[in-house]
Amino acid sequence: MPLSFLQRLQHVQLPVRVAEPEEIRHVSVLLATGLIEAEITTLKTTTSYASPRLATVVRITKEGRAELEKMEEVPAPRATSMQFTRDFRLM
Repeated sequence: MPLSFLQRLQHVQLPVRVAEPEEIRHVSVLLATGLIEAEITTLKTTTSYASPRLATVVRITKEGRAELEKMEEVPAPRATSMQFTRDFRLM
C-alpha cells in the first residue's frame, strides 16, 4: 500500500532511490497525490532482467507529514468478546 510505503519513508534518510517495480508504483501514487516529491526516470537497459525505471524520493511534503500524523491518531481496534458457535467457519 502506498501509505505504508510513506510510513517507511519517514524512517529513512532522504533522498533515497527506489528500483523495485511495486515500490515505484507506490512512489507514483504518492507523487500524484502530492504527499512526496520524487523523480521517476526511465533507464536504458542492456539486459532483459533489469528494471527499466528508477525513482528518487526527494522529500515528504507538508501534506505527506499531515497524512502521517493522521495515521498515528487512528485508535487501535477494540477487543471483542464475540464467539463463534461450534462448527461455524468464516470464508
